[in-house]
Amino acid sequence: MLKQGFFIAGTGTDVGKTVVSAWMLTHLGADYWKPVQSGMNQIDRATVREITGLTPDHFHPSTYELVDPLVPIESARRMGITLDHNRFMLPVTPRPLLVEGAGGLLVPINEEFLMIDLIAKLGLPIVLVCSSKIGTINHTLLSLEAIRSRKLPLLGVVMNGPLLSYNKEAVESFGQVKILAEIPQMDQITADKLRSIRPHLPFSRWTREELLHAVA
Repeated sequence: MLKQGFFIAGTGTDVGKTVVSAWMLTHLGADYWKPVQSGMNQIDRATVREITGLTPDHFHPSTYELVDPLVPIESARRMGITLDHNRFMLPVTPRPLLVEGAGGLLVPINEEFLMIDLIAKLGLPIVLVCSSKIGTINHTLLSLEAIRSRKLPLLGVVMNGPLLSYNKEAVESFGQVKILAEIPQMDQITADKLRSIRPHLPFSRWTREELLHAVA
């Protein structure tokens, strides 16, 4: 696995980035950081910690915690602040780091900085999370175009939700991308259930060599 970690990006809101982050943490014992927490009614860092049962030192505080569960630029405006993208710096940790984004790739953080710009700034390879439900083909292919147009490193896609083979096949074929794993719909998410889900591409092969092949 790449030692420095990954950026867990999404095709939109509520596609399963937090679930996928928890899934990866249960297998890898990595660290977790969400640079922008938008909405304090449900804090993703706390959710991931509760699911995984990892010790507090695996979890790094968000650079910004915004009250309303809205696009970051608007949530910040309602608090009377502007998010300074120069403040986003990767936490120092001896372990691999999983960074979870907020919303989709083109969500604005401030007047001149989108989520995809934050990804470029941090320099981690992307694991793109998408829903497996109807509509995902369009959303996922557009997200892949945005990533590739900026020449950002992409490892592959993780699909979250009901297992629908035709959506998986379409994303793989038209997106020319690897489906790294499929996370099935679960009534209750537990660490044991997440550990039982194996990636299509073993974590030992989530390497720089595989990454170069994926973006070729």
